[in-house]
Amino acid sequence: MRVFKTRTFQRWAGKAGVTDAALLDALAQMECGLIDADLGGNLYKQRVALPGRGKSGSTRTIIATRFAGVLFFLYGFEKNDRDNITAKELALYQRLARELLDMTEVQIASALAGNVLTEVTR
Repeated sequence: MRVFKTRTFQRWAGKAGVTDAALLDALAQMECGLIDADLGGNLYKQRVALPGRGKSGSTRTIIATRFAGVLFFLYGFEKNDRDNITAKELALYQRLARELLDMTEVQIASALAGNVLTEVTR
């Protein structure tokens, strides 16, 4: 599975101290069926642990995937900053998920070249 971060997510993750290794750990848990919340429209909320802090007190991520080839980290937030996303944000992320998940390999390559997406490497 190829894993990507949007530019917005990449900026947030850098500030919050969320590493690619932590994102891959969260993905591994999802692959084992340990999904924190299915938000509908191929969107999922998954907790990501920060170093020295457990998952329950750390960050939350919004992920777009069909579990068939690609996964996109769209948005992240710390639990102490907010509880969840709003209904309006959910609709926005569901639209974004549809667009990203429908991208061709050529479109993904273009987005990578333009720094719109960053690939998480294992």
